[in-house]
Amino acid sequence: MKKIMLIGFGAMAQEVLARLPEGVVPGWILAREHHHPAIRARFGEQVMPIVSPVQCHALPDLVLECASQQAVADYAESILRRGWRLAVISTGALADERLYQRLQDACREGGQLMPLSGAVAGLDGLSVAREGGLTSVMYQSCKSPDSWRGSLAETLLDLDAITTRQVFFHGSARQAAQQFPANANVAATIALAGIGMDHTSVELVVDPATQRNTHTLHAVGAFGELTLELCGYPLARNPKTSLLAVLSAVHACRQLTDD
Repeated sequence: MKKIMLIGFGAMAQEVLARLPEGVVPGWILAREHHHPAIRARFGEQVMPIVSPVQCHALPDLVLECASQQAVADYAESILRRGWRLAVISTGALADERLYQRLQDACREGGQLMPLSGAVAGLDGLSVAREGGLTSVMYQSCKSPDSWRGSLAETLLDLDAITTRQVFFHGSARQAAQQFPANANVAATIALAGIGMDHTSVELVVDPATQRNTHTLHAVGAFGELTLELCGYPLARNPKTSLLAVLSAVHACRQLTDD
């Protein structure tokens, strides 16, 4: 039986817990203290609720972050320095160059950092194309107004008054990931697989006619040209993210049983 440490107990974490593959169980859940009674009520003594990785005195088979960019900033370095494997869904945190360098240094002590594919596909092809040289990588994220609520988008346009599809942000993957931490982790994921945070172009779009989160990737290089579009359903309890992001975390857990 493989035991994981889960960081987070929100909508995404709940979806991952509901889909854990056979042979994988949570051993620890790192969450704010107000979640601990609910964790104990659900799992009893089988799961230990914690507020810091140092409270775990065993070796998790995997630490799975399903919380936020802030959680990555708060806990990732100490986890990696303990020599643990850490799978990260909030890859936008890696747009912080100083944090990313510290995590790279921590990996030299035996830890393993695994950025998950999240809500997008085609990263294997993008990584392969990078070997021959990439000229440009463009990523566009299109979501409904509800999916952009609570983000910087609310200060850039009136989400209640939008009647047509509209591009409201154009910049680098680093800018997108840092300015839209709950909405644009895919931009960072694509940048890590391709030509980097500052050279990956990003457009963020709101469309009142859509009920899906659409991710479009376009890359050009010595290999030729790659275009990919993925239309994913958002989580009912958190429309800022896609069901496919949850499934990428579940897949990381399933791989444990194949080791």
